[in-house]
Amino acid sequence: MRIILMGPPGVGKGTEAELLVKHYQIPHISTGNIFRELFKDNTTVGKIAKSYIDRGELVPDDITNEIVRHRLSQPDTEKGFLFDGYPRNIRQAEAFDQLLLERGWKLNAVINFEAPDHVIIERISGRRVCSTCGAVYHIQNKKPLKEGICDLDQGTLIQRADDMEETVQRRLRIYLDQTAPVIGYYENKGSVMHIDGRNTISHTDAVIKKALGEMN
Repeated sequence: MRIILMGPPGVGKGTEAELLVKHYQIPHISTGNIFRELFKDNTTVGKIAKSYIDRGELVPDDITNEIVRHRLSQPDTEKGFLFDGYPRNIRQAEAFDQLLLERGWKLNAVINFEAPDHVIIERISGRRVCSTCGAVYHIQNKKPLKEGICDLDQGTLIQRADDMEETVQRRLRIYLDQTAPVIGYYENKGSVMHIDGRNTISHTDAVIKKALGEMN
């Protein structure tokens, strides 16, 4: 099973990714994780990628594509994979198509999670994280027993800078500008499955697995 997950931040694709990789026994691949592994291993391409990230710049497409090519050469991807965070633009999508063609692989589905901006903003801006253990809470959906205090270790709950409403709005604008066109690219190929990110985890998972089963 070869799957691409798409959708704006906070829409629930991370939770579904965990369920799918467990069900299909395939690796969950994100470019962010690949970069971190390369940094740790001190590889040449990792150093180049890190130099861009450290300057607050996007890693160029040719470097990102080469890193993806290297990751897909590893044995655990032979039976499939789930990509999250790639491709981020049309150039990367075209390069990914070429890579799949070279390997004789077929992309099974592009799963696009959708939800109104106000729902996503409420979800993310309402998150609170324990400053010591990292446990995650929500001011509406997952309240701690005592306000502002972690249930597990009594650490102080904080709001991360990237969870603040203004930051979330900026992240959504970036997603719309840069990544949303990729959905149109795959729609033209007839391989996009649109999912309502407002549904429950169990409902969403059942809908996706049913659709994937019917496609293969």
